[in-house]
Amino acid sequence: MVWPQAFRQWAGRPAPSLVPLLIQIIMFGMGTTLSLRDFARVAQMPKAALVGTGLQFVIMPSLAALLAMAFGFSGPMAAGIILIGASPGGVASNVITYLAGGNVALSVTLTSISTMLSPFLTPLAMTLLAGTYIEIDAGAMMWSIVQLIILPIVAGFIANYVLQRYAKWRDRLLPVVSMGAICLVLAILTAAARDQLLEAAAAIVVLVILHNTGGYLLGYWGARGAGLPEADARTVSIEVGMQNAGMAAGLAITVLQSAPAALAATVFATVMNVSGAILASWWRGRPAQDVAASRQLAPLPEEMP
Repeated sequence: MVWPQAFRQWAGRPAPSLVPLLIQIIMFGMGTTLSLRDFARVAQMPKAALVGTGLQFVIMPSLAALLAMAFGFSGPMAAGIILIGASPGGVASNVITYLAGGNVALSVTLTSISTMLSPFLTPLAMTLLAGTYIEIDAGAMMWSIVQLIILPIVAGFIANYVLQRYAKWRDRLLPVVSMGAICLVLAILTAAARDQLLEAAAAIVVLVILHNTGGYLLGYWGARGAGLPEADARTVSIEVGMQNAGMAAGLAITVLQSAPAALAATVFATVMNVSGAILASWWRGRPAQDVAASRQLAPLPEEMP
């Protein structure tokens, strides 16, 4: 915000052109934390997996579309708001769930499922809800998600098995690299959309806060209404409220080709981490009676990303 020129052009190239590569690095790191058990757990908790995934792709895109309309946003800005809502759950939700004392195994499973379904469900949601604001090329978006998200995750997943002897080195290095990549993405996109952010800062921040907290509330009560136990409902709440902002930002640049479209994702990334930490602290001080039972399926803390 203070010195945007530093993040607008590097080595003669527009800095936003580096965002896809940075997103791929982040997703590769996510892939190294996954295992076949994360997908096999669907058979152990099918109802929770179905409810959580369903709420994820119904609540967040719909709420985003309603908020964009209510706040009077249009064009790429409105499409970007809907894009963050149409994205899958973010890996940060796994850490927040652990800190909140929720069902970590369910959180990891929901993140994995929603991510793998995103090449189909994200373009569908965008076509239905954002098509009135800008033209949506569903095929191009699907292929971009495969390139940005799925292939790097698969590569990381394979590397996790092939390079087991380097596990300690990997676990120390990749989180640092991923965090550095996330910070660079946020800086680049903030610099690229600085003027639009200054013009609509208050409105976009309020909208994102409502979107994020609305996801928490509707996710929690939707899960409770479906009969899920308290620990699982808290997990679904966190999973629904926290999105893969990196993917949304990458798609805004590669498919929508608009830095303003990435603005909502940039703000959302900051807001959800702050709100997630607050929510985790609140729930950790009020443990659910069924948390102990849910942790029987949860990975050990050292397995957390």
